[in-house]
Amino acid sequence: MKVMIHPTAEVSPQAEIGEGTKIWHQAQIREGARVGRNCIISKGVYIDFDVVIGDRVKIQNRASIYHGTTLEDGVFIGPHACLTNDKIPRAITPSGELKADADWEVGRIVVKYGASVGAGAVVLPDVTIGRFAMVGAGAVVTRDVPDYGLVMGNPARLKGFVCRCGYKLIKEESTDGTEMRCPACNAIYSIPRESTG
Repeated sequence: MKVMIHPTAEVSPQAEIGEGTKIWHQAQIREGARVGRNCIISKGVYIDFDVVIGDRVKIQNRASIYHGTTLEDGVFIGPHACLTNDKIPRAITPSGELKADADWEVGRIVVKYGASVGAGAVVLPDVTIGRFAMVGAGAVVTRDVPDYGLVMGNPARLKGFVCRCGYKLIKEESTDGTEMRCPACNAIYSIPRESTG
C-alpha cells in the first residue's frame, strides 16, 4: 500500500507518512509531522511541524492543524476547521520587535479516538476533545469536551451526547437519567452523572 501524494502537494522530506495515506492538491505537511496509515489529507490542508496524526484520520479541505496538536486514530476534521496553538497571539513583543520562537509558549490540543470536529470550527489551545465527541460546525471550543460529548456554539457548550455512529443520544425514561440510547442503532450508553449536569 503506497502513499499517494498529488504533484501539487508540498510534503517535507522530514515528515513521516504512513502506508495507504492519500495527500491531495496543494496540501502542505511540514517537517517532523507524523501522519499515520490510511489517512486522507484533502485539498489545501496545512499540517504544521511536529503535528502527530494517527491512523485512518480524515482532514477535509483547507483545514489548518498547528504545531502542538495530536489527532488520535479515526479522527475527522471538517473543512476550514482551525486547531490553534497560541492563547496570547501577538506579532510583536512589548518593545515592538517581531516575535521569535522563544517569545511564546505553544498550547496543546488533543483530539481523541473517533472524535469529529465540524466544518469551520475553531479549537483553542490547551483543550482535549474526548473519544467519539462531536464539535458542531462553526463552534469555538475553549474548554475540554467529554467523551461522546456534543458541543455547539460560540463559545461551544455541551448540548448532549452522541453515539459512536454519530447520532445524538436520547435519555431512557426508565432510568435515573444516566442511561442513554442511540435512536439509529439502539446502542445503550451509561453517561456519568457529573457529565450530564
